[in-house]
Amino acid sequence: MKFHTEYLSFHTNKRREYLNITPRIEEIVRTSGIKEGLCLVNAMHITASVYINDDEAGLIQDFDEFLEKQAPYDAAKYRHHRTGEDNGDAHIKRQLFGREVVVAVTGGKLDFGPWEQIFYGEFDGRRRKRVLVKIIGE
Repeated sequence: MKFHTEYLSFHTNKRREYLNITPRIEEIVRTSGIKEGLCLVNAMHITASVYINDDEAGLIQDFDEFLEKQAPYDAAKYRHHRTGEDNGDAHIKRQLFGREVVVAVTGGKLDFGPWEQIFYGEFDGRRRKRVLVKIIGE
């Protein structure tokens, strides 16, 4: 069994952004030399998400509007803000979109279904964040 670990860093310019990180993950899989196994991609911050979906601009905008309706940014709304923070909405958005994804590695490549891509969702940006990529297999 082989293991390969890398970290990606992000510093977004906006509070909320959705970045297609698939090409970077594919390169890490190639670099790992692992042909059969699993690839874990994990947002290491509680106000960011990693998820799989289609890379279509209208859909991404729909996601953003949905999340903003479910957990609007409103500094007066969240009890979490009593601690001096202003990102209560970002914590809830992360819970809705999830922390991580696991993708099978088959023949040295990510084994996706049609249109699937890996995204990093940032809900409290404008500062440095990390994503863990861990590949396990043979």
